Amino acid sequence: MSEVLPQPQPQPPTARREALHFALRNRKLVVGTVIVAVFLVAGLAGPLLFDHGPNDYVGPPMAPPSGEFWFGTTTFGQDVFAQFVYGLRSTFLVGVLGGVLAAIVGMVVGFVAGYRGGWVDELLNMLTNIVLVLPALVVLLIINAYLGVRSIGVQALFIGLTSWPWAARAIRAQTFSLRSRDFVDLARLSGVRTPKIILREIAPNMSSYLFLTFILLFGSAILIAASLDFIGLGPTEGVSLGLMLNNAARWSALQLGLWWWFIPPGAGITAIVGALYVMNVGLDEVFNPKLREM
Repeated sequence: MSEVLPQPQPQPPTARREALHFALRNRKLVVGTVIVAVFLVAGLAGPLLFDHGPNDYVGPPMAPPSGEFWFGTTTFGQDVFAQFVYGLRSTFLVGVLGGVLAAIVGMVVGFVAGYRGGWVDELLNMLTNIVLVLPALVVLLIINAYLGVRSIGVQALFIGLTSWPWAARAIRAQTFSLRSRDFVDLARLSGVRTPKIILREIAPNMSSYLFLTFILLFGSAILIAASLDFIGLGPTEGVSLGLMLNNAARWSALQLGLWWWFIPPGAGITAIVGALYVMNVGLDEVFNPKLREM
């Protein structure tokens, strides 16, 4: 008799495959990702469709949306759709730069404060509280008085250096709860240095939490940048969605009935930031087994 070989048993899904399984079935995450991806592709590929710049005078003034000018023109004959797609690129750029910088500073402060504790924790907490209560608008007005030319990089630097305190506090709390775990104690007893313990033991166990934090910082940076642009404290050159709103308000687009000038940038900012927050809720449901949608 031939020997019957045992049938292979199905392997249990890995954590990564399991997360992907639930991510593809989470409507909030899918819808939010699609919306952000559409605007991102428009911002990256859209400018390639134009043979003129966003501020060039290419059409009749105050022309409504048409087949030639999809979003109409401004009071000076500028193509609003060209400004919109160029503005998307600038908006995403300042969001990424500001969000990444804020995430890096917040993670460094939060990890060190939560793991070391003692006087280091107190010192970093004091620094966090100082930045938290710092009147950011007043500081920006002072900086604006000394800088003749402002750029996206300067704006992102300012946003990143003033947006990290809440992230540092949240990461500190998570690190404080993880530093007493057995695997951290074992690494400490093995003589592993503090930076390696944080990078190899603590941070990987907080990867999903850190990713959620970055998404919130990303959306917050976009919203802050749009607000600064709208009140006239944004970059002095180029175009962004916030600067479009600023120009529309300055040249009385609402009073003149030029709704196609201010509605697209306002709707774009709302859609992008809203989609990022919906993505954050969806990712929280994916990473948290208690919130998963079966």
